Amino acid sequence: MATRIDDCGSWQTVWLEPDAVVRRSSGLPDRPPRNWADLGRAEHRVPPVEADGSWSRRWEAAVGVMLAHLVAATENHPVTLPAGPAAELLGHAVARCLPPGPDPRSVGLAGPGLPELWPRPDVLLVPRHPGTGEPWRPPGLKATVVPLDSGVWAYLTSPGETSPMPAAGVLPEGVLRDDYPLPSRPWRLLEAHAGAFRDTLVGLPAIRSPRLRGYYDAAYRS
Repeated sequence: MATRIDDCGSWQTVWLEPDAVVRRSSGLPDRPPRNWADLGRAEHRVPPVEADGSWSRRWEAAVGVMLAHLVAATENHPVTLPAGPAAELLGHAVARCLPPGPDPRSVGLAGPGLPELWPRPDVLLVPRHPGTGEPWRPPGLKATVVPLDSGVWAYLTSPGETSPMPAAGVLPEGVLRDDYPLPSRPWRLLEAHAGAFRDTLVGLPAIRSPRLRGYYDAAYRS
């Protein structure tokens, strides 16, 4: 007998009844445990767009979870994202939740294999461990970290090869050359999964502070 949570905004979890399960060896050698080195593999990166041109469901869920932690970590202050893929892909969702304003908190990408940021941002956007789900933390340093799906984080820090497309988007008519196809673009900007945001938000103790009470109340009303 088993109980399963199957929600793209939650960790996939199965509970087995101890008296109803018999453990047997498969006879196969054990796989090496997953570790931080897996994040450097190209296959670990999760592209933000599906094959049909829509936003990745995993990305939408990951952004929802990340935003809940970001709201709590910054205490509702606006934030500035690092230039590049993080700002381009996450900027819209973050701005809807934490609109621009005075006294912003700086956010930087950090994790295994990345050089230390200096000056150090107020908040570090870090990957979850691919095996345990625990957020990465800089060794020997006290830092405010916001966890992010490791596959999404890996794409933001190393999106891989980009197409050498002309600025206009296509080659001039009549010019023949092997070229990359135009990438799929969703018709809307990337949004956070509302359920993932709400469910993560209400589980964070910091959200009960007076400054963040509005998020807490809105989460229960939705």
